[in-house]
Amino acid sequence: MASEDLHAISADWLKSLENATSTGDAKSFVSHFLSDGWFRDLLCFSWNFRTLSGSEKIHGFLSEVVDGKPRLEYSGLRDFKLEDHTVNAPSPLRVPDLQDMKGVQGAFTFTITKPAALGRGFFRLTQDGDDKWKALTLFTNMQDLVGHEESSADQHRLYKDRNITWEEDVDARFRAIEADPTVMIVGGGQAGLMSAARLGRLGIRVLVIEKNACVGDSWRKRYPNLTLHTAATQSSMLYSPYPTTFPEYIPKGKLANFLDSYAVDHELCIWSSSSIASTPVYDSSSARWTVEVQHGDQKVHFKPKHLVLATGIGSPYIPTWNGMDEFQGALYHSEFHKDAEQFRGKRVVVVGAGNTSGDICEDFVAHGASEEGEVTMVQRSATCVESLTVAKEISKSPFPDGTPIEELDFRRNSMPLSLILQLKISGGTQRTKLLDKGLHDGLRKAGFNLTWELSPGSGEVGLEGFVYSRMASGTMLDVGYGELIVEGRVKIKQGQDISRFDKDGITFKDGSKLSADVIVLATGYEPVMKTTRALLGDEITDQLPPEVWGLDSEGELNQTCRPSGHPGLWFATGGFAFSRFFSKHLGLQILARELGIA
Repeated sequence: MASEDLHAISADWLKSLENATSTGDAKSFVSHFLSDGWFRDLLCFSWNFRTLSGSEKIHGFLSEVVDGKPRLEYSGLRDFKLEDHTVNAPSPLRVPDLQDMKGVQGAFTFTITKPAALGRGFFRLTQDGDDKWKALTLFTNMQDLVGHEESSADQHRLYKDRNITWEEDVDARFRAIEADPTVMIVGGGQAGLMSAARLGRLGIRVLVIEKNACVGDSWRKRYPNLTLHTAATQSSMLYSPYPTTFPEYIPKGKLANFLDSYAVDHELCIWSSSSIASTPVYDSSSARWTVEVQHGDQKVHFKPKHLVLATGIGSPYIPTWNGMDEFQGALYHSEFHKDAEQFRGKRVVVVGAGNTSGDICEDFVAHGASEEGEVTMVQRSATCVESLTVAKEISKSPFPDGTPIEELDFRRNSMPLSLILQLKISGGTQRTKLLDKGLHDGLRKAGFNLTWELSPGSGEVGLEGFVYSRMASGTMLDVGYGELIVEGRVKIKQGQDISRFDKDGITFKDGSKLSADVIVLATGYEPVMKTTRALLGDEITDQLPPEVWGLDSEGELNQTCRPSGHPGLWFATGGFAFSRFFSKHLGLQILARELGIA
């Protein structure tokens, strides 16, 4: 299809859609969708994240009454402008796992009346049975609040009349933050740092509380051979791409150092070696928290308006089995794996069959545990496996090299998560599996059990489904340990639950045994809500939904960077790409509350 045709189709459809919004005609608005089309809205029509599928649900949402007006009329989207000169200008429709569908896709900008805001959208159009252009998907995304746009310029006005230095300016700002932080972020990992940087650009005072002595220690202290399993270009930090000299998959120590420098470069006010000393208390009359912080040998009290929990993956989950105290070898959780060299030639058992287990087995093999001894992975349940090569191909950017990562974030988040999973179930996962057939056949032959379903019969959602539903628990993104299993350098014990430990190793419920000199429990981490309960206590935690992360009934992630169910309480969790994109939405919601418009 010629570019002129793509533009004309897009412009006509968009003009008609704007007519529907300007008149508040929900029926007309819905008529622009396929009958089973999808609408994803992030903050433009409500202060929440919504995904609606089908004409009835979309119409119902837009017809809800807000301050005496239907939602579509109340929000008042106007000034639709097609993006002609960006990488998201009108182009042929490309939907992963829908290669046969023909159509057009593109981005547009608009304004929002209530609240006064700027927005950006993305559409995917195809023809219906009457050859009319309809939306398979429509995405609307708040970009900025008018008059409070995110700052990118130097706000210090340093050296004006040569009466202040940079150091003095930063010190003064830090003192103001410490005297009265509007937001307190608990956790200085990538999610906490990006949230703090984003909020700072929106003019909000933020204090970050980090339990470790140095920023980056949450990565620095993990097992020695850990690297990111996603490419550096897609795992970059907000505002700060990694240097081009960085490896494609960044080692944990190098990443830790970068996070440390990130905090300095973005002038983030961070209290290290600090933790919440007692259960925070929320006062609904003042809409403030009372938070006691243990900072070194001092206890300091704060009254922030917002508390953001960016505490990461939680504490290690350590199952208990009878006889664990009888085992005479080394027994520890993977969180505490530091030195495989000391176990050269020893018999090693790693309980668990996910990414961490694979990394640690690989570390033991590299340091000679399998030369005279043996390395065995205990797989208690099936694992979703995808090779790094295939994952890299699937996640490849559709844009030219040098395109800002923000454009890729916008494009990817324009796709409803539930639709992605539907397409995986209806054939996408099968196509992905074919690309990894050799790896999967070899793993099965070695006794390794595979699955692409979250539960039997629920449909093959593949790796993406495990990421959205379980934060990737139960998956293995194979970076080389699959070959070790296929070659027999890592043995597999599969299909039997552990019965008990004894002084020599593990006995399984079928009576079989594994002798070991060292047993590593790669059994994952406690749920975020367990960490939350320990931090906030039962009274507040009982008011919250049961999960952070995982998909809600509409296909949006529970509680993450959106209202938690308790005023002034927010969760910031997830990987680099998620935090990079959704830190803006977290910031806009907090800013709106500070302005009294949400």
